[in-house]
Amino acid sequence: MTSQLARLQSELAALKAEASALVSGLRESQFNWRPDQQKWSMAECLLHLNIVADRYVRTIETALEGAKARHFVARGIVVHGFLGKWILANTEPPPKRRYRSPRGFTPSYGQPITAVLPTFLHLQDQLTLQIEQAKGLDLGRVRVPAPGLPLRFNLLLTLEWITAHERRHLWQARQVRENPAFPPVQRDQIA
Repeated sequence: MTSQLARLQSELAALKAEASALVSGLRESQFNWRPDQQKWSMAECLLHLNIVADRYVRTIETALEGAKARHFVARGIVVHGFLGKWILANTEPPPKRRYRSPRGFTPSYGQPITAVLPTFLHLQDQLTLQIEQAKGLDLGRVRVPAPGLPLRFNLLLTLEWITAHERRHLWQARQVRENPAFPPVQRDQIA
């Protein structure tokens, strides 16, 4: 496995651990608490990531099948050009720019932890499996359509964007939990 794929698998494992720690011990009301009506709750941040990852898992699966059928064998390390570097730099937290979530990727309010977190963890496992399946493929030649956009990116940029996007929204969720007005964790919750 290339160092690039191994790094991505480590990042996905870290994201799973971070999301689990972030919501550990919370009540539903805390998980769905918003700092104000214009900002997302922790639940909405994670649900948005679930929506995006679900679409990408299906899209990447199709791209991997096509790449294997066309024998896109790895040729070494993939290096991003200006656009790829710009996309990643503008996705990493803390946000440098705010973007509106495209229609179809906007989460609904009032979701239970018992549905959102397990789905997030499962999707991280799916992405990790896809990284395993990408071993030996040319990550620069495998093209992946961006769901909801008329663009296609190489597989490495796609996977790196997914992890950067997840870091961005987990950072956003952490800001919600660290907000001074966040409902306090009560003693009976700590056990």
